[in-house]
Amino acid sequence: MILHFHNVYVGGTSTIAGPYEAKGPLRTTFDKKYQKDLYCGEKSFEQAEVKLLEDSLKILLKKLKKEPRDIDLVISGDLLNQITSSTYSALQLHSPFLGIYTACATSVEGILIGSTFIDAKKIHTCIAATSSHNMSSEKQFRNPTEYGAPKPATATFTATGGASIFLTDQKSKVKVVNGMIGTMINYDQKDPFHMGAVMAPAAADTLSKYFRDTKTKPEDYDLILTGDLGLYGKEILRDLMRIDHQIILGDNYNDCGVMLYDLKKQKEVNAGGSGPVCSALVNYGMIMKKLNEGTYHRVLLIATGALFSPTFVYQKKPILSIANLVCLEATE
Repeated sequence: MILHFHNVYVGGTSTIAGPYEAKGPLRTTFDKKYQKDLYCGEKSFEQAEVKLLEDSLKILLKKLKKEPRDIDLVISGDLLNQITSSTYSALQLHSPFLGIYTACATSVEGILIGSTFIDAKKIHTCIAATSSHNMSSEKQFRNPTEYGAPKPATATFTATGGASIFLTDQKSKVKVVNGMIGTMINYDQKDPFHMGAVMAPAAADTLSKYFRDTKTKPEDYDLILTGDLGLYGKEILRDLMRIDHQIILGDNYNDCGVMLYDLKKQKEVNAGGSGPVCSALVNYGMIMKKLNEGTYHRVLLIATGALFSPTFVYQKKPILSIANLVCLEATE
């Protein structure tokens, strides 16, 4: 089902990057960078993640020249248990808050929910935010990092950062045109070190349905971006679209997990980036800049998420996935 929006615009964004992201090819597009270490001046990795998200909210409000009281709704989600990064960060705003979770698909889920509220005239303004942190996520979802276990080449690297987007009913240079909420996909994938294989089927499912329902094709868009399939998942998606749906993804398709890092130089990231903030750092930074400039006119963002429970993995259950989609257009 396509969600059509008639009066929803992007009023601004903010991006805060961690040390690995600050060394990547998009380093000049971030509003703030923590380049020294993953603690970001805090006592724990979890508190560092809260700081990253708090920074993104503060910087966004400063750029907008707005106060917390000007925000009708804050929507946020992250990877930590009880989405604590989001709840602690939202505390400073004293605004109505919705906590959400679809793992790495969270950023677009927030845009879809906020846009629905605005389009229905229930609210006028909304901030959708997300964060992730390499160490807080790794120690929660995989083996304790102290084990020093080697990872296969297919493994992705959880991005560190915080990112926020301001949605409004006041016209701006970028409009939220429509979107699609993904469905749960089970492709019987059980390897937590190959998230590309887990999430690519969800991306193929949502993207093919979107093209069918909108009667559009890949070449109708300046850019099509998946969230964080990584180097291998990106090619799996191309194959799935070609074989299962007879749709060819051309040179205007890319993956945020591949774009965020220099995969030739930054060997520690393996197959590329993942985590809720991975796609948000790319989309709210470089992509939004190009939309505002008019370099891009029509962009599809497909955030992909693996609903990954270590408990279920240990019980040899498959990892489920989902992909949420939003279409942004330049208004000028």
